[in-house]
Amino acid sequence: MPADLLFEIGCEEIPAKMLARALAELPAQLEAKLAAARLAHGGVRALGTPRRLAVIVKQLADRQPDLHEQVVGPPASAAFAPDGSLTKAGQGFAAKNGVAADALQKQEVAGKKGLYVVAARHVVGGETRALLPELLRELAAGIAWPKSMRWGWSETTFVRPVQWLVALLGGEVVGLQWAGQTAGRKTRGHRFLSPGWIESPGARSDAEHRGGWIELRGAEQYAEALRAAHVVVDPAVRRELIEGELARLAKQTSLRVRDDAALLDEVVNLGEYPVGISGQFDPSYLEVPEEIVVTAMRTHLRYFAMEDASGKIANRFATVMATIVKDPAVVQRGNENVLAARLADAKFFFAEDRKHTFDQWNAKLDGIVFQAKLGDGAKTIGDKVRRIVEIVRALGGASGAVRAAALCKADLASTAVGEFPELQGVMGRHYAKLAGEYDVVAGAIEQHWWPKGQGAVLPQTGEAALVAIADRMDTLVGCFAVGLEPTGSADPFGLRRAAIGIWQILLERGWRDTFGKVFDAAVAALAAQGVKLADRKALDEFFRTRLRGILVDDGVPPQDADAVLAETWQDPVDARARAAECARIPREAREVFKRIANILDDAHAKQYALAEQPAPKQPVEVALWNAFSAAQGKQLEGYGALINVLVEIQPQVAAFFDKGGVMVMDPDPAVRGERLKLLAVIYDRFKRIADFRKLGASS
Repeated sequence: MPADLLFEIGCEEIPAKMLARALAELPAQLEAKLAAARLAHGGVRALGTPRRLAVIVKQLADRQPDLHEQVVGPPASAAFAPDGSLTKAGQGFAAKNGVAADALQKQEVAGKKGLYVVAARHVVGGETRALLPELLRELAAGIAWPKSMRWGWSETTFVRPVQWLVALLGGEVVGLQWAGQTAGRKTRGHRFLSPGWIESPGARSDAEHRGGWIELRGAEQYAEALRAAHVVVDPAVRRELIEGELARLAKQTSLRVRDDAALLDEVVNLGEYPVGISGQFDPSYLEVPEEIVVTAMRTHLRYFAMEDASGKIANRFATVMATIVKDPAVVQRGNENVLAARLADAKFFFAEDRKHTFDQWNAKLDGIVFQAKLGDGAKTIGDKVRRIVEIVRALGGASGAVRAAALCKADLASTAVGEFPELQGVMGRHYAKLAGEYDVVAGAIEQHWWPKGQGAVLPQTGEAALVAIADRMDTLVGCFAVGLEPTGSADPFGLRRAAIGIWQILLERGWRDTFGKVFDAAVAALAAQGVKLADRKALDEFFRTRLRGILVDDGVPPQDADAVLAETWQDPVDARARAAECARIPREAREVFKRIANILDDAHAKQYALAEQPAPKQPVEVALWNAFSAAQGKQLEGYGALINVLVEIQPQVAAFFDKGGVMVMDPDPAVRGERLKLLAVIYDRFKRIADFRKLGASS
């Protein structure tokens, strides 16, 4: 009979972000292993807290189905010797599949030429209980943690030392040993709120009374038993509880808890039993920019900011404890004291920074290395700022853009950004306003860091956009010039994100001729500092691939994106427009124009002259030429109209080949030449849309 499976790994506290990743990935990993083992089930669910990681499989089959399949082996000529005996290859194939030598057959196999050896393999399905120990060991060992550790004398690695294992199929323990632990039916409750033994419904009566241990009957009451022990094992339920606690605190204080989805995602996995608590701080700390206050709370302490009805930050915070305490006021004071220390530092840093000028900070940038491999004269952030200024000037940036470029990295030398790196650009904006800079300059200092990720907010002004693309292009050209391009999935300098950011900005602002200019300006600025880009082909392909990804994300089929970018790609607005129109090209038109492209490729390879205007003579040639001339004589605006012409003349082009029975590569040079010129003129009208040789078969 099918039964539910529970597998729990108990350990020391798992960091919140690592736990979230494991909970997201674990179901798919287990489903893949169950599929490979041919074990049917009714669904997989992952649960967990900082002290445990668990999966529940509903209605797991009690055994594998018997397997009946034909396995194709090597060619018969390789498996059998001339005398009919098995070669080593044939013997190995038979042994691998557990079949007798005389059971091997010679057969033709679809898609292959000649005879192949085929074995009919019959495998009796095994019992699930016997398969689970190895499967669960592999699952536990295969969880991908950013960092793992060893403990004691064991060679086993895991994110944190393993303290206990639970493995139950139905109501029976699965015999499993891993990481120095033997699986049983006992789990642990809350570290502080569950000091004694909790006997769950149906548990055995001979349980030992040890601190925090809970004996489980089966998967069906796992969450219920832990909840009785003050462990909320379901992350979704913990989220609801936290949201309820924050709502309670908001009501108590007549304020609002500022929305912070990322912080909430992290807090959900910080404890096993969430309890909200609020606190306050000296209103004088609100004299500093609110971003410093919020960052000190959320990044360093995981506190939620609170605000009034107008959205103005208040001198209160909300946070979540992981336990119930006897005196919440004591905990509140402790949290207030910790925050006060952080805010006192922030207030001091802000006051100290106001004693300095942008020129003083920029002077310090010459001592901060941006990329050492760029060499002396180009390696510091100060050198980079000078390059950004030159790039913006080359792009014709107005005085506001040039000024923003000169100040864009200055706040990196401030003490506030040194303490709160997340505020780079933000503090630059505040300091620029205090220094009397124009709003457009102050805004560009902050916004040149935008977008901070895919789909994030883009620069809001032209000045900010210019500085943003100049900064990113400088980084990309410099890194490629010194051999620091990404390899595989590794991208330590965020170059893929930088390239995508450039394309997003250009597309958002509709800048069609900017890419080539900013690229050339970046190359020139680096060359002036002694860094030369020897070969731009790799960087060109890097950019083209990133633009392809954007088009595919827009819904463009990959083959169509390749076809569009094969013609030209440096104008992203144009490329997106062509890609959108390509979707309207029907399959028949794709096929016939692909045929023309291939014929013309052959003609070019044979160096036939195609530049002259055609003079069609035969009826089928005249019919095609007249149809093309009539169609293109219409008022054409944009690629949409061009696609309409292509679709309109497609039947005549098809008839030219099929019904007309035309042999373009006629032995007669004169006939062949006229037909090639006719096709060349027609194809030339449409080839700027896309390389038809690469278009997919249908839209």
